Amino acid sequence: MSSATQDHTSVAAVGRAYFDALAARDPDAMAACWAPGGVDRLIGQAELHAPDGVREYFTALFAAFPDFSAEVLSITTEEDRCAVRWQATGTFAGPGTFNDVAPNGARIHLEGCDVVQVRDGLVVHNDAYVDGMSIARQLGLMPPQGSTAEQRMTSAFNAKTRVGQRLTGGAPERVAEGVWLIRGGFPMKTMNVYLIEDEGQVTVFDAGIRAMTNAIAAAGAGMGGIRRVVLGHGHADHRGAAPGLGAPVYCHPAERADAEGDGGAHYFHLAELSSPLARFLMPRLLKSWDGGPVQIAGTVEEGDEIAGFRVIYLPGHAPGLIGLWRESDRLALVSDCFYTLDPQTGRKGHPRVPLAAFNQDTEQARASILKLAALEPAAAWAGHADPLVGDVREQLERAAATT
Repeated sequence: MSSATQDHTSVAAVGRAYFDALAARDPDAMAACWAPGGVDRLIGQAELHAPDGVREYFTALFAAFPDFSAEVLSITTEEDRCAVRWQATGTFAGPGTFNDVAPNGARIHLEGCDVVQVRDGLVVHNDAYVDGMSIARQLGLMPPQGSTAEQRMTSAFNAKTRVGQRLTGGAPERVAEGVWLIRGGFPMKTMNVYLIEDEGQVTVFDAGIRAMTNAIAAAGAGMGGIRRVVLGHGHADHRGAAPGLGAPVYCHPAERADAEGDGGAHYFHLAELSSPLARFLMPRLLKSWDGGPVQIAGTVEEGDEIAGFRVIYLPGHAPGLIGLWRESDRLALVSDCFYTLDPQTGRKGHPRVPLAAFNQDTEQARASILKLAALEPAAAWAGHADPLVGDVREQLERAAATT
């Protein structure tokens, strides 16, 4: 019988038979209600594959709650699915454990809903929804709601959140019309991520480090949502949050392999760092910063328009490094085209060519700084630390000439 020809009565009957077997604490009868290969999704807890997975899970459950009792409150049927509202009680008496927790005699009372899909008289899929927080509270894994212990736990959690926000990225600061900056990174917050207003949402330019993920996501949500992420380049400290933002990610075609791969590490020469401490720490920092390879949804090239900016190609530090240029106010967002920070010491200062230890081609990086200088920016914001203002062209030309 196809799902299209099943009547509501038969679908509901299968759902009720399944819950009768649950109420009888009969895992074999429960398994018999399932089509082989069916999937029982206990949302947020487990995914069981019928019939053996269903049998094994509920055998263990009944061993943990030997007086488990279930009651169907209502069944609502539509096409080949029925929604079964239920309540259950039980005593965590053992001898079995529950999610590796030893039995402690706690009494539970739960309500939930299963959405059961039936085909040819057997269950083929189920989505089971139950309040995991309520289970944890009733078992004693979480303090009672409204209790002093819960208030203390909440206060400690909020304190941790505030510290984390200070260390990994605070509130966005407006740096130009429609452009916002999030600074992150411990301890000096020198990682720059830019949010650009874009048709009621934001485009994120560069993605900082993994620890900034929540700060970027929160800022984006408060500004209408993240439309897309555009990587200035794919190094660990610029792609770090991208995998966790849930938005399509774009980069230059020449950067795609590294963004989806090792983040450019194959051309790094960390042995060239002048500080022994930097040579020791930098590989470990890069690993901690990195969110890992990121799937690239598409590519952008020089001349493309993005949220009122034009893409400019600035290779050298990375093969596909790009910046964003807005002619109306001569604003440049340029990732690591240049540094205003010494990554070995953390000291801020004049603009300079990125360190050769991280560059794919240092001479090409110099040429890209001159290309940027020729645009005569009013302000140029890099991937780290502070912007260039004033006579930006002269500062960049001096940087490119410095060895």
